[in-house]
Amino acid sequence: MQLPIDAVLPQLTQALAAHGRAVLMAPPGAGKTTRVPLALLPVIQGRILMLEPRRLAARAAAERMAETLGEVLGQTVGYRIRGEAVAGARIEVVTEGILTRMIQSDPALEGIGCVIFDEFHERSLNADLGLALTWEARQALRPDLALVVMSATLDAEPVAALLDGAPVIRSDGRAFPVETRWLGRPLPAGARLVPEAARLIAEAEAATRDTGGTILTFLPGEGEIRRVQAMLDLDAEVLPLFGAMDFKAQRAALQPSGGGRRRIVLATSIAETSLTIPDVRVVVDAGRARRARFDPGSGMSRLVTERVSRAEAEQRRGRAGRVAPGICYRMWARAEEGALPAFAPPEIAVADLAGLALELAIWGSDGRDLAFLTPPPEAALAEARALLHDLGALDSDNRITAHGRRLAPLPLHPRLAHMLVSAGRAAADLAALLAERDPLTGAPTDLTLRLAAIRDTRAYQDRHPWPINAGALHRIRDEAKRLRRMTPATESSGSALSPGAMAALAYPDRIGLRRKGDQPRYVLSGGNGAVLPEGDALAAQRLIVATDLDGDTREARIRMAVAVDEDEVRALFPNRIGTIETVEWSRRDNRVIARRQERFGALVLADRALDDPAAETLARAAFEGLRANGLNWTPGAARLRARIALVPELGPVDDDSLLADPDWLLPWLGRARTLADLRALDLTEALKSRIGWDGQRRLDEATPAHFVTPLGRKVPIDYDHETPSVELKLQELFGLARHPVIGGRPLRITMLSPGGKPIAVTTDLPGFWTGGYGEVRKDMRGRYPRHPWPENPLEADPTTRAKPRGT
Repeated sequence: MQLPIDAVLPQLTQALAAHGRAVLMAPPGAGKTTRVPLALLPVIQGRILMLEPRRLAARAAAERMAETLGEVLGQTVGYRIRGEAVAGARIEVVTEGILTRMIQSDPALEGIGCVIFDEFHERSLNADLGLALTWEARQALRPDLALVVMSATLDAEPVAALLDGAPVIRSDGRAFPVETRWLGRPLPAGARLVPEAARLIAEAEAATRDTGGTILTFLPGEGEIRRVQAMLDLDAEVLPLFGAMDFKAQRAALQPSGGGRRRIVLATSIAETSLTIPDVRVVVDAGRARRARFDPGSGMSRLVTERVSRAEAEQRRGRAGRVAPGICYRMWARAEEGALPAFAPPEIAVADLAGLALELAIWGSDGRDLAFLTPPPEAALAEARALLHDLGALDSDNRITAHGRRLAPLPLHPRLAHMLVSAGRAAADLAALLAERDPLTGAPTDLTLRLAAIRDTRAYQDRHPWPINAGALHRIRDEAKRLRRMTPATESSGSALSPGAMAALAYPDRIGLRRKGDQPRYVLSGGNGAVLPEGDALAAQRLIVATDLDGDTREARIRMAVAVDEDEVRALFPNRIGTIETVEWSRRDNRVIARRQERFGALVLADRALDDPAAETLARAAFEGLRANGLNWTPGAARLRARIALVPELGPVDDDSLLADPDWLLPWLGRARTLADLRALDLTEALKSRIGWDGQRRLDEATPAHFVTPLGRKVPIDYDHETPSVELKLQELFGLARHPVIGGRPLRITMLSPGGKPIAVTTDLPGFWTGGYGEVRKDMRGRYPRHPWPENPLEADPTTRAKPRGT
């Protein structure tokens, strides 16, 4: 049977012969997955390696190609996926992570003549990494290695540019018209996906009963598929299809119907591309997809449910038009379409990068020199490397350690791989459990409940009421068996470790110490806070390991945890527990608190008073008290500061500037410990010391501290106002013919009555004597007759005394 891709296969072989690389764009259903590797057999020397993003697609593609050749798997065509392999002589279909392991162990990919990246538009992290490593291997070691990047919806030009101007070949494909039907209005807020999807499937089945054909429904995951399947009550064969299913059950959805009943296939995004589901005429799209995202709650990537992109929606819609005209039902209103993102973000931009950082270290690269279509975000990569340092996988120069090389081949997040390598086969159950979804529904947080269900389901069910997800439990057990086989028997040091100690190996940053108080609140070794649900069985535990949190950055809710003993923590992390002396200002107590503490990260394992802290450390803590409560300005210190502020070359003396640098004040803080001590502090001498002797000389020249009266008395000058000013009794100025000047500006003089009340203000004393003085004299002489009020004050002697009585 001719397929649309057949028309461009000659162009592809020519491009590879001339350039050794090509980008092939072909819509779903064009036949690229099964036709291209077979077409390249005559022109490629060596084996052909084709990458698929999913295990089911890899196995189905290999079977289809073998069937096309009239052979069984294992002759010309084989496949390799996690935990399963059938060798092929010329073509091998593998999942994307397999390529990474192959090229890390053999950078030249000896014996391989061509690598094909299928469905590259899905932009998985492994595909991006695999292409970057393969391209560098081709440039440095294997210029004869052919490369083909195949995609259904990706913009081809950036990929072609990444591959040094690779030729772009396009196949138009073949598709029948597909009618799109949207909801009349958006789903109301709070509408539940499962019942709405079941309702729409029933509506689509009734409306297309005469049309016939398979109804392919896209749902986000296994849980939704199972619940929709349980809700449907239709005269049809309802078949689930998702990646974690047994292959025999998956195959049932990929085979033609044998009984004549209409089929409804409930699938995840696994059915968007690569797989052929017979006779699909109707598509029901629930508009959701599961994607890998970095989950702060688990410290690893988790699958989250998001709205589909427009590109994904179009791919799903296209499945209805492969064999005949079709209909696509979309579970959203037409008006909502514009709000959908154009494309799903590449996984490298949003997922946990610990595994990528580990692979880059093994390759000997920091990532900047590799051809990434989307470079890994620097902040996320730095965070991933910090974790690998904690796990002992990288050294201080970000180079891979021997321990790190042992982690990389394990099909686990580096956290869990570290736990398995460190604790041995005894940790396999826990590693598999933490890598999978929670197998218990509604159970308390304690991980030991899950381990009990894994190890003895019947005994668990006899003692506990919380239901078990049989599918998840089955997958955990299978994965645990595989992990035990992959772990050398010599690595059995963890047989005596408790589950809490094992979890601590994987989560050294999630060891939690209970805070004081009635609420089960914990501080985690990484510095964050977390809280257990009220009444949880672990709430009384002093130390726990929180393996799953809700991601709240302020105080996360603990979803899964396990108790750990302090002695185990000390035994596991002896080099990370240290004794430090802390001398800090307590805002709560308004005093310096000095303690000697034994710490593991942010956890204080032991704490006692420090009796004799170093004087400088004590002074610095007291200075933090000043920062918290502000500087205390006595009148003398305030006058000095005002003077200094008028001489810019002596530096700023505002509070913010003075509190930015503690060194000027530390020698004057002495043994200050309390807020009362700080309130008693006079800053005058400290300010003088800050500007030094030369500064004080310049200050006295520019802004003298005192005005010397004609009687020789020193009166403090007030510099707090715009104009320097003094206050003194009028009689003390008699005989002064010239107005005093400070720093080039006239001194502002407030003249006081004999009773100390202001009676005049001037910046022009000669003008006052000839003008305003007469009015003041007239007013004051009757009120203060015993004080001199001469007609000519310039000829009178200054005085502060009254006339003797009787004169």
